Amino acid sequence: MARAMELKTVALEIPENGNVILGQSHFVKTVEDIYEAIVNTVPQMKFGVAFCEASGACLIREDGNDSALRELAVKNAQAVAAGHTFVVCMKEGYPINLLTRIKDVPEVVGLFCATANPVEVIVAESAQGRGVLGVIDGEAPKGVEDQPAKEWRHSLLRKIGYKR
Repeated sequence: MARAMELKTVALEIPENGNVILGQSHFVKTVEDIYEAIVNTVPQMKFGVAFCEASGACLIREDGNDSALRELAVKNAQAVAAGHTFVVCMKEGYPINLLTRIKDVPEVVGLFCATANPVEVIVAESAQGRGVLGVIDGEAPKGVEDQPAKEWRHSLLRKIGYKR
């Protein structure tokens, strides 16, 4: 028997001068473990994390070290409203510093995106609930990198400390 499903896109709110990570996990201690992964990797980073429980009380669990980023993570989690997803809103650091640590959290299943770009989450909704199918991260390419664009990229990486 076929069941109805609706597809939606949900825009995430990105912190000003910050980034967001959207992922999927499978256990209620996700919030604590992601919190520890962040503070043990980049202690000065400001962040909030929210996790959508998929069974039991089905609450949005939240934590972080910055109240505004905690609130924004919850707001984004409420907008996505898909079980077992989590959102990290961050400032004063980059996702590149955290992605391996977050992927190493035992209950993390995978990541959908880590970005400062406008992002839309593709959500499927059925009678059972909601699930994330993927994301639209930023804009489509406008061309192929030429030499001045390559030089700009190299300069940026040195400016922000990722290359010498």
